[in-house]
Amino acid sequence: MPHHGRWRSSAIVTLLSILVLLLSPAFAASAVLGIDLGTEYIKAALVKPGIPLDIVLTKDSKRKEAAVIAFKPLRSQSFSSSSSYFPERLYGGDALALSARYPGDVYSNLKPLLGLTVAGNSAVAHFGSWHPDLKIVESKDRGTVSFRSQSFEDAEEVFTVEELLGMELQNIRANAEVMAGKDSHIRDVVISIPVFYTAEEKRAVEAAAELAGLRLLALTSDGLSVGLNYATSRTFPIIKEGVKPEYHLIYDMGAGSTTATVLRFQGKNVKDVGKFNKTIQEVQVIGVGWDKSLGGDALNALILEDMISKLAETPRLKTLGTNSTHIKQDGRTVAKVWKEAERMRQVLSANSETSASFEGLFDEDVNFKYKLSRTEFERFATRYRDQVRGPIMRAMSAAKLDLGDIESIILHGGAVRTPFVQKELESAAGSSEKVRTNVNSDEAAVFGAAFKAAGISPSFRVKEIRASDSAGHAAGVSWLLDGKEKQQKLFQPTSHIGAEKQVPFKVTQDFAFDLYQQVITGAEASKDVPVTKVQTQNLTASVKELTEKFGCSIADISTSFSIRLSPLDGLPEATRGSVSCEVMDAKKGDFVDNVKGLFGFGSGSKKSDQEPLVDGSNRDTAPDVSVESTSTVSGSAISEPQPTDTKSSDKAKETKKIETIYIGFTTNVTGLPQISPSEMQRMKDRMSSFDASDRSRKLREEALNTLEGYTYKARDLLGDESFIAASTEKQRLEIEEKFKAASDWLYGDGADASREELQARLKELRSLVDPISKRNEEALKRPGDVKMLKESLEQTKGLIKMVKDQSDKAAEAAAAASASSSTAEAMSTLETTSIANDDFIGLDDDPSSNLNPSPSATNIPDVPLYSSEDLADLSRTHESVQKWLDEKLAEQEKLSPFEDPVILTSDMVAKSKELNKVVMDVLQKKMHMPPKVKSSSKPKTSKTKSSKNGKTKSSSPLSPTSTLTTSSTAESEVPAETEVPIGEDHVGAEIKGKIKDEL
Repeated sequence: MPHHGRWRSSAIVTLLSILVLLLSPAFAASAVLGIDLGTEYIKAALVKPGIPLDIVLTKDSKRKEAAVIAFKPLRSQSFSSSSSYFPERLYGGDALALSARYPGDVYSNLKPLLGLTVAGNSAVAHFGSWHPDLKIVESKDRGTVSFRSQSFEDAEEVFTVEELLGMELQNIRANAEVMAGKDSHIRDVVISIPVFYTAEEKRAVEAAAELAGLRLLALTSDGLSVGLNYATSRTFPIIKEGVKPEYHLIYDMGAGSTTATVLRFQGKNVKDVGKFNKTIQEVQVIGVGWDKSLGGDALNALILEDMISKLAETPRLKTLGTNSTHIKQDGRTVAKVWKEAERMRQVLSANSETSASFEGLFDEDVNFKYKLSRTEFERFATRYRDQVRGPIMRAMSAAKLDLGDIESIILHGGAVRTPFVQKELESAAGSSEKVRTNVNSDEAAVFGAAFKAAGISPSFRVKEIRASDSAGHAAGVSWLLDGKEKQQKLFQPTSHIGAEKQVPFKVTQDFAFDLYQQVITGAEASKDVPVTKVQTQNLTASVKELTEKFGCSIADISTSFSIRLSPLDGLPEATRGSVSCEVMDAKKGDFVDNVKGLFGFGSGSKKSDQEPLVDGSNRDTAPDVSVESTSTVSGSAISEPQPTDTKSSDKAKETKKIETIYIGFTTNVTGLPQISPSEMQRMKDRMSSFDASDRSRKLREEALNTLEGYTYKARDLLGDESFIAASTEKQRLEIEEKFKAASDWLYGDGADASREELQARLKELRSLVDPISKRNEEALKRPGDVKMLKESLEQTKGLIKMVKDQSDKAAEAAAAASASSSTAEAMSTLETTSIANDDFIGLDDDPSSNLNPSPSATNIPDVPLYSSEDLADLSRTHESVQKWLDEKLAEQEKLSPFEDPVILTSDMVAKSKELNKVVMDVLQKKMHMPPKVKSSSKPKTSKTKSSKNGKTKSSSPLSPTSTLTTSSTAESEVPAETEVPIGEDHVGAEIKGKIKDEL
């Protein structure tokens, strides 16, 4: 059995380990988020203990949030960063509802603008044509897309796409924290993006996540996210002889683009802990294809074009000389028409015809009606019909597979519901059975992203699925050698993220090289876009060290770098670099020889070295043995050393080894200029100011609602009979006038009033109503509280009588006990003298006959439970409270109902507590008293025998102190003092019962 101290020590260590686990960042940051960053909608899924993979609901309890943010200004007010108030930010459906009122401050579908410059970009120009009221400008020092808000002054800094997207992600994060519960703080996130995103677009997403306060665990492609969700509930065949993996194609058609991803699903047996094996599932991207111009927005634009052209043909607009170009320049009209065009396209997915009607469209006198059939819509979309197959063909080509090798085409995205799209896919697959909707076409990607986030986080244990994403774009390295540019492609578009390669460089001096992406710009065109520049720092010095210290020749020195596709975002990055050469190394003795040499038995030790010291010898004068000679000498550790050929021995022991020196280097982001740290901090500060303004606005709205509700309450009070009885006619007239003025002010100038003004108005109205309401409330509660206080006084009066009676009885019992004690002491003395003169004491007597009664065990007077001080406290408190109540009641009788009362409910409660406290203090004394000690049996005395010299001897071998055993045992039988605490909360409920029990 282990020692108690050892067990206690191990238990403490265990508890400390658990505490460290609970306080560790991995445990604290247990919630993770997956986000599907769509063009039209943003969806999020939360993983948290107790919430296993669930969709984050919006404030309107919807499962997806429209990717829209809007600034709603107050009336006739412009803002700046120096002010404490900012425009109200609205998201999702609330923001879309403002698109017709504030088209210049509603920012929707921003995703296609990420990482783009304004100058000469057709995508930016196309976006601006459908959002004419938005002021698109270049960001300072970067040239990327930014917007100038019409709610702010012209001097205000512009809003970048990253900042606006960061606000949308911040709103998603806030919704997730509400869903996760109180005090939840979510940071970790995996974001699903299109596979064709370049370095500029990925870095823009990373910047937006940082602005939102999110820590990006990884970026994942939409196709792989859907594949992960597909694999979570399935098991695939284990690859072995005769068994092939499953191939599926994910066809994702969203609002802004279309992608096709070929995935390979397979099971695999891998080594587990110890000698065991386990089966895992693998999901690998082996081919991708895309079309950035094909999506739901492109189909919406077809309907919008037709609606505007027919609107321009109405008689009223013809009279005004308005054409389609004029209509497209009106932001409100375009916003209304775009919203209806999207609705009609969705309706036509399930119906053959739909219609829309507008009142006052573009001109207040224009009432426009529009009808569209599915046949007409498909005729408009003829040019997109052939594009549907394009991503599939490119993905199959990259995967080097045929459509016959595909098990199924899994549909994802909102636009795949379009009938002609599904027909084209069925035609491409050769059968409608291959086109399947066996995943949630809206939420599969976000569930896959959340699953990956849970797999990366150390806080969760999920089904082991090893997912391999593809780079999407080829990547390589370029550098200058002897004034000529050298280039080497390292990774293909299908290379898996996380792959690493060793790249040799025939360079021996510090140099720089660029890592680039090969971005596809057209059907057959591509361009190399620099991503990162790497600059060495100590290459020249390291080469010099190799040549001078190790004798390496310049021709034998090799320089290499490890380049990999980053697991975070799939961009190429340099992980380490080294310079090395091959040198000759003399082989040292093995481990056994070294140990023998340590104790003087090695092969190189000499007999003379092992001789003992003689008197007068000096160890310091012994000849030294060089380490080199010892390591090259061979022979028995005990026998005499044999002469050997040192030259041939050294040659036999020489081996080759690689001398390596690691290279220090720096990396700098190339391509578009990145957001500087100061600019990033400025954006964060402005977002914080927005947050503070939103909180202040929320408090203002609460104050406004409270004031408005109070005005309605006052109207009801003025008709209440009890309120009328507690007030005068003059007071009611004043209240009526003030509340009418407040109501008029609320719907006039007070609509834009500050929170302080609203609170001041509310305070003024409360000062009129609250005194009357308080009088009314006191009048209703007073009779019941007075009755309860009187009952408490009566109960206390009975307790006082009981305490007095018990005190008198205790005094009488004490006097009687004193007299009895004197008589008992006299009798005890007489018996003692008689026993001492008896010569035959202890011969044949019964042991019990020699027991003397203990004087202290008889006639013990009872300890009084209550003292005179207790009685005095009870009487004094009772008289004080009774007197106070009588005086206050007499004063209250003289007052009218509309006068302030002199006896308040709070005062009676305080007096009741004062009375109850004294009563409970007295009653608890009985609980604290020990029980009476029962008379124990007479103590035994040891038999004594009179000696010849008249002294007594003990007949027991024990010491005389053993006679105390009985009395000690008797004392131990007395139970310890028992205390039953009673909390203050129980005083009022138990006081009456306690007093009744005592009485």
